[in-house]
Amino acid sequence: MPFAYAHSASKSILVLGDSLSAEYGLVRGQGWVSLMEKKLADSNPNSTVINASISGETTSGGKTRLPALVNKLKPDIVIIELGGNDALRGLALAASEENFRAMITTAKKANAEVILVGMRVPPNYGKEYTQSFFSLYAKLAKEQKIHLVPFLLEGIAERDDLFQADRIHPIANAHPLILNNVWPQLMPLLTK
Repeated sequence: MPFAYAHSASKSILVLGDSLSAEYGLVRGQGWVSLMEKKLADSNPNSTVINASISGETTSGGKTRLPALVNKLKPDIVIIELGGNDALRGLALAASEENFRAMITTAKKANAEVILVGMRVPPNYGKEYTQSFFSLYAKLAKEQKIHLVPFLLEGIAERDDLFQADRIHPIANAHPLILNNVWPQLMPLLTK
């Protein structure tokens, strides 16, 4: 029965994110990446998760750090959860787009599957910027033929009770919901 163990294929998953993935304001182990690691321990016990997320990270920082990470770690899957800090700083969308494209190319050259995680910014940045920023993720996912989590905070963003006092970072109770948004894109890659 050679296919009996297909579900437990060994996979290494690199998460390159910002504070939303780096457990900002949470007790260690409460963030969605830690919860993903625990869930994988049950379903794919041979899988490993490397959380290379840093609070405040931008796409520029991710682009700079990713080559060394993939060379050292040789991940099977790279989850890119960045962009929010670019938008909050009002950085040019063209620069963010080029940084994303560079990260996707770096991961693909390392034979990793890529999951791009979409983000939205508050409407006070203007309708055009807000919409252009959000649509950038879908555009890149389609163009690069990669997996897309449309919006990391789907079902969470509109609920004040799921955020820390800063209204930017979700509380621990929101992180299982965040994982539920990511999991459908990750699951098919675990058996490839």
